[in-house]
This record gives sequence, structure tokens and C-alpha cells, in this order.
Amino acid sequence: MIVVDTNVIAYAVIPGAKTATALATIAQDPEWVAPPLWRSEFRNVLATSVRTKRLTLSQALAAWEHAVGLIAESDLAPDCGAILRLSAATGASAYDCEYVVLAQTLGVPLVTADNRLARRFPDVVVAMDHYRRAGGE
Repeated sequence: MIVVDTNVIAYAVIPGAKTATALATIAQDPEWVAPPLWRSEFRNVLATSVRTKRLTLSQALAAWEHAVGLIAESDLAPDCGAILRLSAATGASAYDCEYVVLAQTLGVPLVTADNRLARRFPDVVVAMDHYRRAGGE
């Protein structure tokens, strides 16, 4: 099991340059979890992709269905106090801290395509490229 952020989910279901890496991450560890926030963030990615004509509406809806099928547990809400404390201590956004706290709570890595986030929380966050190369955690 790993926690994944919205970037990894998007790369897995919207074809692009990082899709192969995201799919290799699924092959490495197919049990993906994310906090409920991922749904809103991913809907925004899809809406932006439709507005910019990167995806048609039907492609966006298909990507949504595919993404929902990837997340084993999407209703795991991390503790609000822990999120706010981590954000205050590190200056990271509450959005990022939601993923980090969920990974810490579950005792699993957070895999992300956000290298800045991986550098900020090296004890729990692994860049998607490094997770793949390291053979998982």
C-alpha cells in the first residue's frame, strides 16, 4: 500500500510523458490510497484539461472512472489537527500536508511527482521516479 497524490493519479489515467512511470508504480504497488481531497483536486485537473481542449468531456469522464477504480480507499480523512500542526511547522500547504499526514498515519510512503514535496518531507515522501527505481518501499 502507498499513498499517492493527485499528480500520480492524473499521470496514470491521462496519457502523457509520465504515464509509463505512473503505470510502473501501479505494477510495483497496486494498492493506492489517498485522502478525500484527491477527488476535488482531480476534478479540477479534468476540468482544466477539458477547458484547454487537452481532453474531450467524454475522455475526462472516462479518466474519472478509471481514477476512482485505482484508489482502494479514498475516504481516509487524516486528522485536521495533525495537518494544521504540520503546515504551521513546515510552511507547506494544508493540501500537501493532508497527503503527508495520511502517509504518516498509515506508516506507508507518499509517492508523488512533486519533487519539491519529496525534498521537503524526505522521511515519508518519495518521488515517483525514485520509487520506481528503488523497487518500492
